[in-house]
Amino acid sequence: MSKQKPAKTELIERAPIIAVMGHIDHGKSKLLDYIRHTNIVDSEAGGITQHTSAYEVVHQDAHGQAKKITFLDTPGHAAFETMRERSAVICDIAVLIVSAEEGVKAQTIEAYNAIKTAGRPFIVAINKIDKPNANVDLVKQTLAEKEILLEGYGGDIPWAPISAKTGQGVDELLTLMLLVAELEELKGDRSLPASGFVLETSLDQRVGITATLLIKNGTLKTGDYVIIDGQAAKVKKLENFLGQTEKTLSFSAPVKVHGFNLQPRVGAEFHTCADKKGAEASADCFVVSQTKDQSENVTEKTEGLIIPLVLKADVAGTLEAVKKEVLKIKIERLCLKIVGTGIGTITENDVNALAGSEKGIVLGFKVKAERGAIDQAEKYGAKIETADIIYKLTEWLEAELLDRAPKVTSEETVGKAKILKTFSRRKDKQVIGANVTEGRISKNKQVKIWRRETEIGRGRIIDLQQQKQKVAEALENTQFGAEIDSKFEIMPGDVIEVFELVTK
Repeated sequence: MSKQKPAKTELIERAPIIAVMGHIDHGKSKLLDYIRHTNIVDSEAGGITQHTSAYEVVHQDAHGQAKKITFLDTPGHAAFETMRERSAVICDIAVLIVSAEEGVKAQTIEAYNAIKTAGRPFIVAINKIDKPNANVDLVKQTLAEKEILLEGYGGDIPWAPISAKTGQGVDELLTLMLLVAELEELKGDRSLPASGFVLETSLDQRVGITATLLIKNGTLKTGDYVIIDGQAAKVKKLENFLGQTEKTLSFSAPVKVHGFNLQPRVGAEFHTCADKKGAEASADCFVVSQTKDQSENVTEKTEGLIIPLVLKADVAGTLEAVKKEVLKIKIERLCLKIVGTGIGTITENDVNALAGSEKGIVLGFKVKAERGAIDQAEKYGAKIETADIIYKLTEWLEAELLDRAPKVTSEETVGKAKILKTFSRRKDKQVIGANVTEGRISKNKQVKIWRRETEIGRGRIIDLQQQKQKVAEALENTQFGAEIDSKFEIMPGDVIEVFELVTK
């Protein structure tokens, strides 16, 4: 009897992971919503959590076979540039969405550059073809000017005209995605331990820290140990993208994992071990960089008023985006220092991190503040501000900082005049005739009196006339008579300089 040969590891086809990218308001969210809701029955739609950053759909390929597609949901706003760059690296195929009305915009090129840098194949979806002002040919021409050459327009980049609103062309776009995936020959091995990337992390008061992982290869099981950046965590519970509990999930699947003691780093790679001993040995091999993050200070300068700031957000990805936008704020004579960041509800500890500073601020994005945090802030005189839109949060912060920034009062010259003649002097009041050499001379303004480039004193214009008529001001290259209140005697040849006090 011959010996039985050991089973060979067999690579099998896996679902493509697609990232839809593009400029804000070009229809990325509408396209993803249309695809998602046409693939999920009503009873299941309610199970999709707000922060699941990836989900699966099923579509028939060109051969009539039902195939899965995994979509990464990446924001289009400029603040989320890092999240888009990360998605371009994690995905297998990208879809660059461009509005048929507005054409190529800033984030369109930024998204294209991220795709190009990652070396990913991509498809262009020209959206909003149902709009009256849609001009597909103009979009193709503009893309060509940016060296993005579509099929039939001088290049080989596949593309599809669509309407995410009506659904026109969406089935064809999904079929095109599967065709590109077929050409890429995407394979996976279910027998291997799972590996992939961290898409998102969040903190729930009831269940603790969770992370959404994307499995690129292998199989993840409840009880496995996930190793991320040298930290090992035992998987206590697995949920699919619908929030349903699963015992195992395999490649191309987004999975929500429960069991972390520390918040994993978004974008980090993960791998798994079946036992604790192997997990600890793998974690010990990881060298943690001790380099301090130099971006905690919003401004490079250390002079001026220091404002301590704590940032909180609903999930790690949005926290990253909020921090990036805050780092853009530059206020003269003020230094904004980030003293703490985190995900989840604003707590007393967040207010305490301000070290009792009455100048301190806690910013919260899509989170609420506990009653204890509000009371503590009132006690210290600190401020808590929350919002659900990033730019509203940063607009508030910028206005608040401008109001707090130390003010500087300076003298700004409004006009100059050369004294031609002096007519009379009574106590401190003098009547003079002069010619405006620069700017304008105005009534009731303060003046400096200069003699041979030296300031000899100051005064105030209490009356102003031109051609024996009272006027409010005299303009450049005109002559005027004025009564000036000053204890310093003015002589022909002197120069008076009108100035204003300006506080900035």
